[in-house]
Amino acid sequence: MVGTNLKAETMKLMDKRANKETEMDVIIQRLCQPGGPGFSGNLVDSEGFPRTDIDIPIVRADRHRLAELLNDHKIMTEKIDQNIQVLHSARLASTPSSVKDSDDTAGLGVQGSAVNIATASTSAMDMDVSFSRPFAVIDEITEESPAAEDGLQLGDQVVRFGNVQSGENLLQRLAAEAQSNQGCAVSMTVMRQGAMANVKVTPRAWQGRGLLGCNFRIL
Repeated sequence: MVGTNLKAETMKLMDKRANKETEMDVIIQRLCQPGGPGFSGNLVDSEGFPRTDIDIPIVRADRHRLAELLNDHKIMTEKIDQNIQVLHSARLASTPSSVKDSDDTAGLGVQGSAVNIATASTSAMDMDVSFSRPFAVIDEITEESPAAEDGLQLGDQVVRFGNVQSGENLLQRLAAEAQSNQGCAVSMTVMRQGAMANVKVTPRAWQGRGLLGCNFRIL
């Protein structure tokens, strides 16, 4: 029952997070449209006057709302990860040896608690699939760039970059995540030579282009 309730809670959080991502995508598209101010572009012209080609109050409201959504998304992602870890821990710690030894007994439901645990375990693995599927690959890294110095490697398949894991408009969301975390370490999960690896990368200004100096190719 606990596993079932935890799965239901996690699925609700996933739905809420997906709604947040949809709203984020709309704001990102609006800020990053041709001629748009982006996430941190100047709202004044070269002479120091307010730009007349954009609606400054709307831009400020969009940037503020995007920051709120990114924070909410981060909190939800952390809670989802915690729930999945609990489900996996329950499976590993509580699966009776008798169930492992006798598939027929488990199938008949003789070990009732074991059946519940197995169900929770399967649900956890089903949900975990979405978290372990790479959505991008790093196909270019510039020497002496933040990406190179912080340990990223060519061919790394990106499973998670901060709060970005899947969904639409991934390149724009990756850019927003890097921009919003400039100067702060971002946790990444990558698939490297068939194994998962965790890397911390700090988006920052350097002599080259961008804040990371690498290229993400969406899979």
